[in-house]
Amino acid sequence: MDATLSPLKYTLAIDAAQQDRLEDLYARYRKMEEDPETCRPMILVSPPVAGIRTWEERLADPLIMLEDELKGIEPHLQIGDDRVPTVRVQFGTAQVAAAFGCELAIPTHSLPAASTHVVAETEGIYKLKVPALDAGWYGKLDEWTDLWKRHLPKGVHLQHPDIQSAFNSAHLVRGNDILLDFYADPEAVDRLLDVVTDFMIAITKHLKAAISADDKWFFDWGSLWRGAARISNCSMHMISPALYRKHVFSRDVRFFEAVGGGRMHYCGTHAEVIDEFFKVPSIHGFDCDLEHHDFHDLCKRAPKHVVVTPTGGRGADSPFVRRLLSGDWPKKRNI
Repeated sequence: MDATLSPLKYTLAIDAAQQDRLEDLYARYRKMEEDPETCRPMILVSPPVAGIRTWEERLADPLIMLEDELKGIEPHLQIGDDRVPTVRVQFGTAQVAAAFGCELAIPTHSLPAASTHVVAETEGIYKLKVPALDAGWYGKLDEWTDLWKRHLPKGVHLQHPDIQSAFNSAHLVRGNDILLDFYADPEAVDRLLDVVTDFMIAITKHLKAAISADDKWFFDWGSLWRGAARISNCSMHMISPALYRKHVFSRDVRFFEAVGGGRMHYCGTHAEVIDEFFKVPSIHGFDCDLEHHDFHDLCKRAPKHVVVTPTGGRGADSPFVRRLLSGDWPKKRNI
């Protein structure tokens, strides 16, 4: 289809008034990093979206996936919340693992997930090489990204695909045996974390160049962030803060320094490790699940420049929302 004739280009109309509002919104997001003490908290709501098709249908056709991504933007334009108009090619959380050779399966009504591990014994770790930039699903990702760029409505931005983190992906490549490797063969763990980090740096720079010319800011989760990527450290709740400091911390630091910083996601339950995350110099944002962590306490613990985002707590009946509605807001402004 000729992209100039694509109906998707006109599915979402961002008029001049909306564009002015969005430009102000981008400036407010930048202020959260540049002037954290006087910025204004940002609020994103989760409105229902009608007509979204199954993951099977979306994964089978790039334009169907794009159309459904665009459907998710329209309610936010109508409401006028702080969500920016972004879309993302959704291939799931195991893309880095797939590049190393993990097979992907597509569960019913869900995104692809790793179904196999690559390394059965630690000796195999030393044979791993940094994958090519089109390994696994990344060649397909490049094709879909290029197609989407030709069909995007004006004013809509591409988000980075999910890259997880050094430990999350190493965990998928090795399997649960990596938890024993920390004690039985820690050198192999370090080697695996290094080769995964090397690939993460290379693929992030490659993907960043494909979707944006901005080397200081990136779009993720409907917001604008300082840096180049988000990592997800969810598996970190399986190891101690001491093991994170000894084996993983330096890889997170190296990744963020190489790409220009970014933010971190954590949906684990272990609270103490979060203070270790905050020690990563180039971390500019952090989010976690309200079901497991006290948001107000996190705001006190977080460095001044780190934007803290709560996930969950939706609905006027949630304790978190009731606390905010009562007027009890954190003193931290860049939230």
